[in-house]
Amino acid sequence: MAVPPISDSNRNLFKSLIDHHVRFTLAKRRQQLTGHDWYQATALVVRDMLVEKMLATRARFDRVNAKKLYYLSLEFLIGRSLENNLFNLGIIDECRDFLADAGVDLRVLFDEEPDAALGNGGLGRLAACFLDSLATMDMPGYAYGINYEFGLFRQEIREGYQIERPDSWQRERSPWLITRPEEACLVPVYGRIEHRIDRRGEYTPSWVDRRVLVGMPSDLPIAGFGGGTVNYVRLFAASASDEFDMQIFNAGDYLKAVEQKMVSETVSRVLYPSDAVAAGRELRLLQEYFFVACAVRDILRTYLRRGEEDFRELPSKVAIQLNDTHPSLAIAEMMRLLVDEYDLNWEVAWDVTRSTVAYTNHTLLPEALERWPISLLERVVPRHLQIIYEINRRFLGHFATLSTGDSELTRRVAIVEEGYEGHVRMANLAIVGSHSVNGVSELHSELLKTRLVPDFYKLWPERFSNKTNGVTQRRWLLMANPGLANLLDATVGTGWATDLQQLRELEPLADNPELQARLSAIKRMNKERLARIVNRISAVDIDPEAMFDVQAKRIHEYKRQLLMALGIIHQYLQIVEDGIEPANPRAYLMAGKAAPGYWAAKMIIKLICNMGDVINADTRTRGLIKVAFLPDYRVSLAEKIIPAADVSEQISTAGREASGTGNMKFAMNGALTIGTLDGANIEIRQAVGADNIFIFGLTAEQIEEYQKNRNYNPRQHYESDPRLKRVLDTLASDLFCPKEPGLFRWIRDLLLDRDDYFLMADFGAYADTQSEIARQYVQEQVWNRKVILNIARIGCFSSDRTVAEYARDIWGLTPA
Repeated sequence: MAVPPISDSNRNLFKSLIDHHVRFTLAKRRQQLTGHDWYQATALVVRDMLVEKMLATRARFDRVNAKKLYYLSLEFLIGRSLENNLFNLGIIDECRDFLADAGVDLRVLFDEEPDAALGNGGLGRLAACFLDSLATMDMPGYAYGINYEFGLFRQEIREGYQIERPDSWQRERSPWLITRPEEACLVPVYGRIEHRIDRRGEYTPSWVDRRVLVGMPSDLPIAGFGGGTVNYVRLFAASASDEFDMQIFNAGDYLKAVEQKMVSETVSRVLYPSDAVAAGRELRLLQEYFFVACAVRDILRTYLRRGEEDFRELPSKVAIQLNDTHPSLAIAEMMRLLVDEYDLNWEVAWDVTRSTVAYTNHTLLPEALERWPISLLERVVPRHLQIIYEINRRFLGHFATLSTGDSELTRRVAIVEEGYEGHVRMANLAIVGSHSVNGVSELHSELLKTRLVPDFYKLWPERFSNKTNGVTQRRWLLMANPGLANLLDATVGTGWATDLQQLRELEPLADNPELQARLSAIKRMNKERLARIVNRISAVDIDPEAMFDVQAKRIHEYKRQLLMALGIIHQYLQIVEDGIEPANPRAYLMAGKAAPGYWAAKMIIKLICNMGDVINADTRTRGLIKVAFLPDYRVSLAEKIIPAADVSEQISTAGREASGTGNMKFAMNGALTIGTLDGANIEIRQAVGADNIFIFGLTAEQIEEYQKNRNYNPRQHYESDPRLKRVLDTLASDLFCPKEPGLFRWIRDLLLDRDDYFLMADFGAYADTQSEIARQYVQEQVWNRKVILNIARIGCFSSDRTVAEYARDIWGLTPA
């Protein structure tokens, strides 16, 4: 395994530290320890090592007065930390040997750790990959987020329906979090603005009658590979101000004091509270403001502690990256602090803010771009609304000098959207308040400039760039797929762990029979492991000899889990009605969570589960196809699914997926992609070669043409393709819902009526491509050659490359 060496002194240190924590932290003797106790003691030992290196890293950065990056994200999908930290510190073998001597299996301890519930999907996992790369590349890169008590939710499947349970990952204090009460931040909320004129005759607003939240920080260490650099992500939990609550308490209103404390602490309780109701929308706004207010205050406080006095030099010492629109209020908060608390004039404060902040856009869906009602902002953050109004006024004044007086154009670029109920467009605020705007794949960045915000691109073309996403190979190959990692070490050397492009050396060996055989054996081993997991969590028996066809990601209509379901029904009907058996057995595996308020997504999960019940029980399909939905998709489950996949489904509607990162992880582990020309699929095809990926369906340009001309007729596809007609008619029957008649009839009606995501248009090409995949899969040498070329050519999708581009082009950051 490609892990850095460790000295004998560190082996002895590990032993002494674990004995120390067993005795003095857990207050037990070894013979009393449970499996969870062993996990806690081991994690605390590793944390001690991380802390030592973290302090040394910070001191090193300060000595050279390094410019620092601060990455602001509402999500960090960290997953489990013990195994990852042992890998990166290079002590996993020593830890395994020591515990084995004590009769403890290290792999069992890994399962004692809950996944850190700090994120949900690709946005949060991308942030975690970036943190790994920053530390591995010795970059001064830190991050800010929320220390969620419960995270999103733990998904259970009951009779096919998604049930949301609290994800109480912090039932006991996480051993990885280092609380920093001395660094707490006071965050003002609510209240009103008093309009005043000072003695110089200048307008000086005063924010009065405000409540105060306390942001309590905890640091989560992030170790780079080799352990030379340990950065951290600072996570804030919300609590009520003691002083404010005691005033109420002492006045005799005890219930109100307790109620206010509970309301305050709710801010950091759950990731993404439902915004379907007013209270949920307000809580979500509070979350976004709370975490950026803590972050910006902490960033400026750290800057001053370094002995800096002139805020005009801040952009040369600090870079702030907004991970999507969620942290956009950081722009208004920085202006408030610089103008109200540090007494800078507006022009200087604005120049500092804009030169420091950069913005990454992650969505092409206009409905996903946040818009906050003015009335809500006025209630929650009245001073920030004032500042946003002033930013908007000055921007539109500047814009008027450049435009031709086109009122419609002015309306489109305005930050404040006027109307019966006015809104603030957070994406517009992020663009106006940043010096850099980037997309996350070539197609996404182009559509960002031409479709989503073309007016801003025409105004500031120099601000826009592309930074195609990447993933860390340390987590998603070295750690998740040790069999393949060992094979790569033996074949091309160990350098790929920090330079993924070195896998190019595999290319000349693509037809090597010995390499292909070893690769097949490793894939078989991974499939056997996943088959056991599927049986345990979904009660479905799958044959490791089958082709594993996988789609694992957040459930959303544009990601088109429903198209995969239609394809499965098509194959099922071919078997039971047409007598056409597949050339090789196939196991269809799907996983992902649907937002609690997203009815259609939850019903797609129900359909998949019901399909599995019917198909798996049908004696006519025995040994031919199986269908399983894997509940509670998370990082630790993804680490088992991805190495075992033969086929990776990346079939979103073209022009809707910003990038995708699952597509990169699957290809890195030797799964062949079936996908549309969407997001980073386009660049993956360019990298691995068109012959080594299965592309189908409409392009983004073709879909845009349909939408512009309004001439898309989904019923035409239904009437012209008997395969599609049979599948949809089956959904309108009760075959997959005998106990709930008519349950899935809405799907046929919806697709025939409007089909917003072009499933009908793409179904025929999808079915044909799946037939081609089946044909090629049984040609073992042909298939394995494609697998090897995918692995060999995936090097450009390392997050190391992505971070290096950000550092060079946006952050002005160098290794220290």
